[in-house]
Amino acid sequence: MNPFDYCQQKAAASGSSFYYSFLFLPEPRRRAIMALYAFCREVDDVVDETHDLTLAQTKLDWWRKETAAIYGGTPTHPVGLALKEVIRDFNIQQAQLQEIIDGMQMDLQQTRYLDFKALNLYCYRVASVVGLCAAEIFGYQDPQTLKYAHDLGLAFQLTNIIRDVGEDARRGRIYLPVDELQRFNVPARQILDAQYSDEFRALMEFQIDRAEQYYDQALAQLPAGDRKSQRPGLVMAAIYRTLLREIRADGGRVLTYRTALTPVRKLWIATTTWIKG
Repeated sequence: MNPFDYCQQKAAASGSSFYYSFLFLPEPRRRAIMALYAFCREVDDVVDETHDLTLAQTKLDWWRKETAAIYGGTPTHPVGLALKEVIRDFNIQQAQLQEIIDGMQMDLQQTRYLDFKALNLYCYRVASVVGLCAAEIFGYQDPQTLKYAHDLGLAFQLTNIIRDVGEDARRGRIYLPVDELQRFNVPARQILDAQYSDEFRALMEFQIDRAEQYYDQALAQLPAGDRKSQRPGLVMAAIYRTLLREIRADGGRVLTYRTALTPVRKLWIATTTWIKG
């Protein structure tokens, strides 16, 4: 199996909504974004699937060395080999890939965030940086597009956090800021014990409203001249906002249930959004 086939399989197997936004890209850009996405999956899986913290740290350290090897021309992992080709054609910086790993490192070191400022740093590293790299692959003319990519990445990560409150709690993690839990009178134990309340639903409404604001802010910053090249991001925004609105319509029932869109629905949203441009 060649490196790009490995990345393709990694992306497809994840079942992520991101996969559907890549389908309509021309081959060079599709291969590049698949390689970037596979890299993100690999380092994210280290944190989510390795229960021994020492082993997880060792694996992340290995990926730091592999990232340096990508830019030194000597990677060994299929994803590294694919990215070695990608960085020749697209402006993906070593510091950006290392910062994504820094975000995963945060998951090994903390399970709570005191306020939105602290959470924002985490979201920047694991999502906004990915958005900035993706914008380079998709192509743009106006630097303003990078502000759009940054905020759209943040909106995506906030959506993930909202969707996965229950799943994360079962891993002992709560990404909702501590000061916001206190403001809405929702003890952390209530989330860890998957107990619903009117206060929790109000907290989720607040989280959903903020994510929607970041979608609006991101889309307002996308220059008209770059809209066509950045269509994959628009596809993702359409899919993720649909998911977010499903969660709202379901009353924020995220402690015991993981809202998801069917593959057919994702494909329909992707196709119609791509055609609209």
